[in-house]
Amino acid sequence: MSAFVIRQMDLVDVPEVVAVEEATFTGPWDADLFYKELCENDHAYYFVACLDNKIIGYIGTWVVFEDGQITNFAVHPDVRGQKIGEKLFGYVMTFMAGRGVERLSLEVRVSNTTAQSLYRKFGLVPGGIRKHYYTDNFEDAIVMWVSIK
Repeated sequence: MSAFVIRQMDLVDVPEVVAVEEATFTGPWDADLFYKELCENDHAYYFVACLDNKIIGYIGTWVVFEDGQITNFAVHPDVRGQKIGEKLFGYVMTFMAGRGVERLSLEVRVSNTTAQSLYRKFGLVPGGIRKHYYTDNFEDAIVMWVSIK
């Protein structure tokens, strides 16, 4: 039986998280950005999903007073379709509610209908468009948000 766990990300996790990032995105964050988030940003909270002690996904958040923001979120392509993203997102929604977050927002590629569908399961709705948001191909982002309170 496989052991699945979600836990707070630690500095030693950065190389594995970067591997998930690189397998997922055309414009991935590098290790320095993750180290800065973990070491220098008092508003940042990052979590990893592990299967048999191997990181298979992660989610990054910022909490500023009653506002929460999903900064980045990825599940390794090899394990997609197994509800890992749903479990990670649900975990973060519970975490946010416990921290007093009232509103949660994120940006998602217009073309990423799979992610949009996941976010709708958690009550997020489109709230606007950020034109040319993604720098790798200047794709627009849909801003989605939900009231947690």
